[in-house]
Amino acid sequence: MENGGEGGTGGVVKKPRGCYSCRKTDFLPEESFQSWANYGRALRETGKRLGDRITARSLDRTELNEVRARSGHEMRRNLSWWDLMWFGVSCVVGAGIFVLTGQEAHDAAGPAVMLSYVVSGVAAMLSVLCYTEFAVEIPVAGGSFAYLRVELGDFIAFIAAGNILLEYIVSCAAVARAWTSYFATLLNHHPDDFRIHIPALSPDYNRLDPIAVAVTATVGLAAILSTKAASRFNYVACIIHLTLVVFIVIAGLSKADPKNLSDFAPFGVRGVFSASAVLFFAYVGFDAVSTMAEETKNLARDIPLGLIGAMTITTICYCLLALTLCLMQHYSRIDVDAAFSVAFQAVGMNWAKYVVAFGALKSMTTSLLVLAVGQARYLTHIARTHMAPPCLAHVNASTATPINATVVMLAATAVIALFTNLSILSNLISISTLFIFMLVAVALLVRRYYVGGQTSTADRNKLVICIVLILGSSIGIAAYWAAGGEGWVGYAVSVPIWLSTTAYLWLRVPQARTPKLWGVPMMPWLPSASIAIDVFLLGSIDRASFVRFGVWTTVLLVYYFFIGLHASYDTAKASTSGESPVQVAEDGDGF
Repeated sequence: MENGGEGGTGGVVKKPRGCYSCRKTDFLPEESFQSWANYGRALRETGKRLGDRITARSLDRTELNEVRARSGHEMRRNLSWWDLMWFGVSCVVGAGIFVLTGQEAHDAAGPAVMLSYVVSGVAAMLSVLCYTEFAVEIPVAGGSFAYLRVELGDFIAFIAAGNILLEYIVSCAAVARAWTSYFATLLNHHPDDFRIHIPALSPDYNRLDPIAVAVTATVGLAAILSTKAASRFNYVACIIHLTLVVFIVIAGLSKADPKNLSDFAPFGVRGVFSASAVLFFAYVGFDAVSTMAEETKNLARDIPLGLIGAMTITTICYCLLALTLCLMQHYSRIDVDAAFSVAFQAVGMNWAKYVVAFGALKSMTTSLLVLAVGQARYLTHIARTHMAPPCLAHVNASTATPINATVVMLAATAVIALFTNLSILSNLISISTLFIFMLVAVALLVRRYYVGGQTSTADRNKLVICIVLILGSSIGIAAYWAAGGEGWVGYAVSVPIWLSTTAYLWLRVPQARTPKLWGVPMMPWLPSASIAIDVFLLGSIDRASFVRFGVWTTVLLVYYFFIGLHASYDTAKASTSGESPVQVAEDGDGF
């Protein structure tokens, strides 16, 4: 598909319909939905429109200018690397260590849960590097959705978008439910005491959590008021946060019993990797930080320092805290809901459980705040493309925050948090997160090795074959592992294919693009390794979670074929025909 015309942001900009209010027509303002006859015609053209959207790729300048302009008001550029780093630390550490460490140590890995954190941390760091290059080059609120739209096209971006939204809704719900558990222990109650038991419902959904709903609503109000104010609150919270980590390590190690590590990996290597797949949820916070690129002052400096710094601090904290927990208490006696508070109580430091519970509540509150900020910005950018109702793209003039998107996302979070068990939430988060991170790594390979109109057909075909082989060999390794293969034959075939393909891409396919400000080193080895480890961890997740993931993806496809496809198609055609107030083509080169 040919590039459209150039354009800028000059001239008189009229308010694009559907971005500023929530009138009835603002939910579906596109031409296809103006009458039943129009809608019927759009449905008859579904095949043609799908072909167009699959091959269409957006442009960097489209995301940076026209799409961003649909929000009506700019987000303020007032965040530094210091803001980003501490947003990341407060979100990631709060979400992971207090929510899932006890569950995975008790059920999946035993004391080897610290190794699980190392494995998932390596995978997350590789993804951080991929995200960083994109965030510096395309600094918009859409995060991975915008990156995938530019490199892999509208259709793949939409599937990813749906899973991004699921990831954030479920992440917030999981942290909100864990908040209730620690609040209960702070008041000398069992973690489930403040939940309402409804025996008529399924066991995974029968403990209603109204406190989680109230916490979600309170955090949502803070996210609406001001991003910079949230950052200032976060500074103070992070000081408390790191003080708590130091306290837990010192106080916990004073009660350490090395005998608790004697059965170090009771569930074997499979248990370590199974826990790693679930614990990948613990690193979801850096994804939220990447959505703040649109509000960052110095892209080339602040984003790499902020993201990589946050990930380094986080991984160290996770390993230290997991080790401390397993030294304090035998893995079989660790409480899955409020692990650290109950552990201190078990070793006779009853007073310490109050300090830990209070600190954990603070940590999870800041984690919820960062997730709320991030998820609203994702939905804002998705709505800018009209794949979601465009009224959700509106940025409020006085607060410079996306109020509509924040309210919608947190309402969905509250509903999920009210009903759903933590174990179901954590597995769903990990599937969505790993799937998206794998796609971002693929997109980075496309970005570096393919530029429409410049890359030769032969080099493009080599790139496609290499990506297919990298994905195929990674899936082969994961499938062999998931099937329980104990021998070496499967790995002896798949691993050399991955190695030789990546080496061929490195040596025989020329890079078509050089990053302007900051780029991932060791290209293509790091993105290829990210793909392999993400797919491998996906193979360690239970079958029931994949069924739920499949059901959600089916729902997304139904929405896309009946609404999202036609809305985005009309919006793209309006841009290229000159109807948009900012003349930048939304159709890029077909890959």
